[in-house]
Amino acid sequence: MNSITKSVTILLVEDDPGHARLVEKNLRRANIHNPIVKFEDGGRAMDYLFGEGAYSGNPTPENLLVLLDLNLPVMDGYQILRRMKEDESTRRIPVIILTTTDDPREIVRCYDLGCNVYITKPVDYEEFSEAIRKLGLFLSVVVIPQEGPYSHE
Repeated sequence: MNSITKSVTILLVEDDPGHARLVEKNLRRANIHNPIVKFEDGGRAMDYLFGEGAYSGNPTPENLLVLLDLNLPVMDGYQILRRMKEDESTRRIPVIILTTTDDPREIVRCYDLGCNVYITKPVDYEEFSEAIRKLGLFLSVVVIPQEGPYSHE
């Protein structure tokens, strides 16, 4: 079985529905069959992560991996990343930035805020599809921190 187990949910925060469909389709092609929860704006994604707004009363989901675009309506990816990494309940959730921005300053900013991986989305359709398939291969071997007795040392 892959290290990214069936219990890991992928949270895809992407405002471009075409990109979101491509990401999901190519992850499936790479044999990633984990549940994928999609949000098109940062505010709703934050509500989901922190049990606020429409998700009020819901606990922070366990065993998540976040694929995060930076340019989002309501709340941008930087704000989401900052809040996730500052909060004890979400700071260990792996965050993969998946964006069109390739400015070196923005890349450094994301790593400084705590992202785990930064991927620039190719503009070309075939290159984009191939990049996501490679991401799927990466996800098939990545180990996600599990909640348990050693998770809050």
